[in-house]
This record gives sequence, C-alpha cells and structure tokens, in this order.
Amino acid sequence: MFSRKWIAAATLGALLLAGQAMAQDKKVIAVSIPAADHGWTAGIVYHAQAAAKEINAAFPNVEVVVKTSPSAAEQVSALEDLSASRKLDALVILPYSSEELTQPVKAIKDMGTFITVVDRGLTDASVQDLYLAGDNIAVGTNTAKFMIDKLGGKGDVVVLRGIPTVIDDERIKGFQDTIKGTDLKVLDIQYAHWNSDEAFKLMQDYLAKYPHIDAVWANDDDMLLGVLEAVKQSGRTDIKLALGGNGMKDIVKKVIDGDAMTPVETPYPPSMIKTAIYMTVANLIGQAPVRGTVKLDAPLITQANAKEYYFPDSPF
Repeated sequence: MFSRKWIAAATLGALLLAGQAMAQDKKVIAVSIPAADHGWTAGIVYHAQAAAKEINAAFPNVEVVVKTSPSAAEQVSALEDLSASRKLDALVILPYSSEELTQPVKAIKDMGTFITVVDRGLTDASVQDLYLAGDNIAVGTNTAKFMIDKLGGKGDVVVLRGIPTVIDDERIKGFQDTIKGTDLKVLDIQYAHWNSDEAFKLMQDYLAKYPHIDAVWANDDDMLLGVLEAVKQSGRTDIKLALGGNGMKDIVKKVIDGDAMTPVETPYPPSMIKTAIYMTVANLIGQAPVRGTVKLDAPLITQANAKEYYFPDSPF
C-alpha cells in the first residue's frame, strides 16, 4: 500500500529529473472527467484543472487538456472528438460509468495511447495501464465494522447506493461481506446516484415504508446530506446512525464537533485525480515507468484524527 506522501515525493522527483531531458515533440495528455454535478466531482474538476495549470506552466513540452462531460454519452463523444483532433500520448479518465466507457477507452488505447483510469474502474481491467483509486472495499468494510460495534451487532439498516459502477459495487461488497454473520438486517437498498436531492426523496420513501430504522448508510456524503435533511424533517428519533463516505468537509466538521448521528467518516479524496495526472506525466517524461494499481488508504476518521482531514477552503 502506497502512502500519498510517498507517491507525491516519488512523482515530483521523477518530474524534476526530467526537466531538461524532455523530447522536443509536445506530449499531449487528455483528462476526461464528469462535470461537477455534485460536491465530490466538483472537487475532481477543481484538482484536475489545478494540475493542468501547474504542469502546463512548468513543462512547455507537455500539454494537459481537461474536458468535463455531464453524462456517459457526452463523455464518449468528448473522447471521440479528442482522439480525432490530435494524437493523444496519454488519457487520464474518470469514467462517468464503467460499462459505457470501457469500449470507447479501449479504442483509444488501441491507437497507442497510455491509459490512466481513476476511481471508477473499467469493466475490462486490461485496458488500464495505470489504475488509481481509494480503497472502496475498505470504505464499506470500515463503515460496517463501526456500525456493528455501535449497534451491538444487531439492528435494522437501510442503504443508499450511488451510480452503477465498479466503485459502488466494491463499497457495497465491503459492507455486505462485513455484516454477514451479524444480526444487522438490511431492510432496503436502492440507487440514489450520489445525488443529494435523490437521496432526500429516497430517504423519505424509506421513512414512510419502515416504522423503525436503526441506521442508514449512504455510501457518499452528497447522499448523506439528503438523508440527514429527510430525517430532520421527519422528526424521527429511532435512527441512531447516519453514515456516509468520501471525506466531505461538512461531514468531517460534524465528526470534529462530536455529532451523535454522524460520529465517523471515511476518506475518498477527489485530489486523487491530481495524483493520477502527475503520475501519468512522470510516466511520459520522467524516466519513471508507471504501471499497475495504486490504492489510497481509507482509515476511519474519528473525532481523534478528524482535523487531519478537514480542509475548510476546499470545494469539497
């Protein structure tokens, strides 16, 4: 397991060594990411644009182009336009959805492009030269372990899923595998697409359908905000825990303040896109061949360590 500090130091070192040794032909790196449709993707856009600005200023023979797309179909179109208009030396992509983007990305790889995939893995892992993500199974596992301990191993739980992707599947797997053999019962599990408004409506449905709920797991903090608002408006007092994931500053602040319903959090930083872009540049010009999988840790954020994860000036 690599630490973020080690990755940053190694990548920066490789890039500095490459400063005077870059080829004369400009290397083009396309960055394709979802549009900022919720807090976490807003953070992704922020950090991707910051990386592009820094790299384009520091390395005149490298051009990083960032394109955002509001849907899977539009991301596919954006990739087609990018690959048709110029030769891409590398593509850094956070797929809007895993299944719909796998074949379009494979087509670009077949042109000789280095492929870096971030967060939402493709359904065909062989397309990915480099894959960087948080530990999604640990996000689900560590949340479940806390819930089991806090509820004494029994209780009624409702779950909100995100978008049908590898990342969502892994989080759910980590959670479900961990509660096996306990008396935690999942009453319902449905998609709310990592969207606060959809989560609010889904949680209202859960509250109407189930007269008793001990805990809620929304596997993303944008959804958790909708859940908390629905619970607040309902006036229900039976819900002991409402937990999310991703490390949104508003949720980390709740942990710092000792919030009874949301006392813990798990990190999944959107800044991972910046790490992935820098590693891709290092692979192209830094004499530092990069292949394989990098997973960032997902330790439980508690009141004791929450200040390490709290960045009030961040967009997320």
